[in-house]
Amino acid sequence: MRRADVWRAAIAAGLVGAWAAVLPVASAQAIPVAPEPTSSAGTPSAAPTLAVPTLPVPAARADTARRDTVVFSGGCFWGVQAVYQRVQGVDVATAGYAGGSAATAHYAQTSTGRTGHAESVRVIFDPDRVSYGTLLRVFFTVAHDPTEKNRQGPDIGSEYRSAIWTTSDEQAREARSFIRRLDGGHVFPKPIVTEVQPLDGFYPAETYHQDYLIHHPDQPYIVVNDVPKVKALRQEFPELWREEPAPWKGDGETPRR
Repeated sequence: MRRADVWRAAIAAGLVGAWAAVLPVASAQAIPVAPEPTSSAGTPSAAPTLAVPTLPVPAARADTARRDTVVFSGGCFWGVQAVYQRVQGVDVATAGYAGGSAATAHYAQTSTGRTGHAESVRVIFDPDRVSYGTLLRVFFTVAHDPTEKNRQGPDIGSEYRSAIWTTSDEQAREARSFIRRLDGGHVFPKPIVTEVQPLDGFYPAETYHQDYLIHHPDQPYIVVNDVPKVKALRQEFPELWREEPAPWKGDGETPRR
């Protein structure tokens, strides 16, 4: 079901205010802390004591100039992109489609829920400035509700499912371990339904979907569903916050039109 149809129906039914009240956002204090870089003396930086274990410290990288990529699906890509554009260490966040074929990677087709695609955001980041584990914490804390199956807030359908599309075996192992620890620590009131799948292909969305929150900050859907996520990022992760979002500039691929 396309978000515009759901939005109009909700306005007619008087449910818009209710959505804002029930959107669950987990406290960052309940999410496992991603390992911080070690100091020059080799001593790990201090981390707060949390209710669930921390993730293992990833192995040091030999190539410090390398950029890593991961794709997140967490409902409407407008809000997920807006969150990661505010995270220090993220080079570019691109709204797009993952899970289906190139032939059906178009908004009108994806919105039918029959293409296999999920609305997704590709995050290209500098692992020396922000770790993959930290991006996972952001995903599970403020970007979406990982306990909602085939929907996210007002948006209903498999195209709005929760998923992590990994680009390495290491990413997949870390994501699955992270989910097990969240479930084991009963951080959320319901089991996590996030899928972890290898990334077979990512297709940038149409140009008008890129930087949507930046261009339309006062649009009602954005105000109710996505602005709270960005505010939660600033509140829960002040050390990651960047005052100016990283605008989408393209990343070597032409988006759909």
